[in-house]
Amino acid sequence: MSFREPVAPTLAPQAGRESNPNPSLRVSGETQRPAPRGSALNAAGGRAAARTGEGHRPFVVAIDGPAASGKGTLARRLAERFGLAHLDTGALYRATAVLVLEEAGDPADPATAEAAARRIEPLLLSDPRLRGDAVAEAASVVAAIPEVRRTLLAWQSDFARHPPAPARGAVLDGRDIGTVVCPAADVKLFVTATTEARALRRVKELREQGAEAIYENVLQDLKTRDARDSERRAAPLAVAPDAELIDTTTLDADAVFERAVRLIAGTLEEREWQQ
Repeated sequence: MSFREPVAPTLAPQAGRESNPNPSLRVSGETQRPAPRGSALNAAGGRAAARTGEGHRPFVVAIDGPAASGKGTLARRLAERFGLAHLDTGALYRATAVLVLEEAGDPADPATAEAAARRIEPLLLSDPRLRGDAVAEAASVVAAIPEVRRTLLAWQSDFARHPPAPARGAVLDGRDIGTVVCPAADVKLFVTATTEARALRRVKELREQGAEAIYENVLQDLKTRDARDSERRAAPLAVAPDAELIDTTTLDADAVFERAVRLIAGTLEEREWQQ
C-alpha cells in the first residue's frame, strides 16, 4: 500500500487532535511563527526540501515514547515547522482494533487481528472512534501480536520512504520507530515522562473532551499499557542507542519543541555539509 498519493497540506499549526480532519496522516507546512528569513532553521529546512526533490532520500524524524508523553503533539508541531509529512503510527493499531471490535472479535486472537490489519484503508485513520478508551486498550493488545506488527510495518516504512507530496521528508511517532521501522532515521527522539505526570495530562485531556476521568483509573491503565508495550516480544518499547532522550515531566510543550527544533536544524545542516 503506497502513500505516494497527495494529501491536502495543513497551512497552520493546530492545537489539538480535533482541529485536523486527519491527524494521523498529513503533510504540514507551518505558516504561523515562521523562522526568520535567512535563519538557520529557515535555511536548513529549505535546503532539505530542495535536496530531496533532486533525488535525495527523504529526511526522516523518528519519535518514540510511552502513552501520554507528549510525542504526538511534538511530532505534529515539528512536521508543521519543517514542512514534513506526519504519521501517527499508533493510529494504525487503533484502526486495527476498531475493525476487530466492530465485528465483536477478540483483539488478542492473532488471526483475527492480522486479518483486520490487512483491511486498513487510509480514510479509517481519521475515524473519531480511534480516540476512544476501549479502542486504545484493544490497540495495545493487538500491537503485541507479531503478525500485526509485520503487516503494519509495510505501511510505516513506505510512508517514510515515499512521503506524500509536497513533503520532502516525514515525522513518524510511535513505540518502535527508531528501533524497527526507521532504524536509519536522520533524527531519533525518545520522549518520556513519569507515569504520574502522564496520567495527569491524560485526565486533563479527557475532561476537556467532556469525558469523565478518574486519575487513579487512568494511572493504572497507563501502568498496564507501559508494561505490555515494554515486555512484548515483538518490537518492545525501547530507547534506540542513538536517540535523544527528552524527559517532559518538568518541561512545557514549547520548551520540548524548541529543543527538538534545534536538534533537527543542526542535523539538517550536517546533512547539507555532507552532500
